[in-house]
Formats: sequence, structure tokens, C-alpha cells
Amino acid sequence: MPKVAYSEQDKEQIRIQLITIALELMAKQGIQHTTVEQIYKKAGISRTFFYSFFATKEDLIVETLYLQQPKIIAYVKRLMADPALSWRDAVKQFLYACCYGEKNGIAVLTIEEQQLLFKRLSKESYQTFRTKQFLLFGEILKNFGVRADTASIHLFTNLSLTAMVVRRAIPDTLPLFVPEAADETVNFQLDAIVDALEKLKTSSAP
Repeated sequence: MPKVAYSEQDKEQIRIQLITIALELMAKQGIQHTTVEQIYKKAGISRTFFYSFFATKEDLIVETLYLQQPKIIAYVKRLMADPALSWRDAVKQFLYACCYGEKNGIAVLTIEEQQLLFKRLSKESYQTFRTKQFLLFGEILKNFGVRADTASIHLFTNLSLTAMVVRRAIPDTLPLFVPEAADETVNFQLDAIVDALEKLKTSSAP
């Protein structure tokens, strides 16, 4: 007989489980291809019970992206502390892992997913997301040893997300791009980003 009554602790554990499952599935198969049904079935709960935690799929997506932020920072710290990696290699390896997120357990929004998500977010949720995004990219820069002022954070955010979304968009969303050169394009973009960060790092050194 199914359990009917859940304590607040039970509910919180289920909520965390749903977010964790969502992150695993979204990182592996993409956000668009991950359904609410896949998530609640894997958690072993009903559709109705799922919606008592999250009013929409978009609400869950946002929580999923928040969940992976400390994991991303922990990954940056591991790379920067690795004695086998030079500074350039560690930075590029991090950016590469994000661009190929499906291979590295990192959920990255495609262009279409960004458009869909932000159409459905409330103004308050959107502002909260942008604030958390700003803090995340600022923390990444600090771990790179780069001055994390507003201008640097904004530039780094745009450069990084451009490389990530372009990689995911070839060839389906950007059909005039050459798919055979997709990986080379990403590699070129990442080298350019690392070059820019290295200049910022040097200019901000005491």
C-alpha cells in the first residue's frame, strides 16, 4: 500500500531527489529531451505529487541549474589545484567540459531552451537567476586568479556562453554553419577566451 502521509523531512528529501535526477537526465540528454514524466517516474512518485513541488518544468530547470553551480565551482578548484595542469590547460579544460556538457555531467541551455525558459519565468525569478549567474561567473574568474569586476564578469559570461550555445546549435539551429568544423570552431573560441583571460590576469597582477 503506497505511503500517503509524508513528513516535511520526507518532502525535502524527495524535492532534492527530483532536482538531482533532473540534473542527471538534463546533463545527459538535454533539457528539451528530458520530460517531467521521466523525472517523477525515476523518483517513484506520481505526476500529481511532482507538481506539489514544482508548479512547472521551468521551475525545476532553474533549481537544477542552481544545484550544479557549487559543483561547477568545485570542479574549477580541482582543476586549478592540479599540479599536472598549467594555468592555461586548467582553464581550457574547464571551458571544454562546459561546451561538451553532455559528456561531463554539466547541463547547458541551448538557444531554444533559453528562449523558452525565460519566456515563462516571472520577472522576480528572472532577476534572481541573473544575480546567481553573475555570482557564479564571478566566482569562476576569482578561482582563475582574474580580477572579477563587473565588466570582466559580463564579458566572460558572454564569451563562455557563446562558445557553449554555438557548439550545441550546430547544425540543427544554425544550419548554415559547417558541422564538420564544429569541434575546430570550439577549440578556436576557447583558445581566444583563454588568451583574453590571460591578459586580464596579467593586467590585474600586483
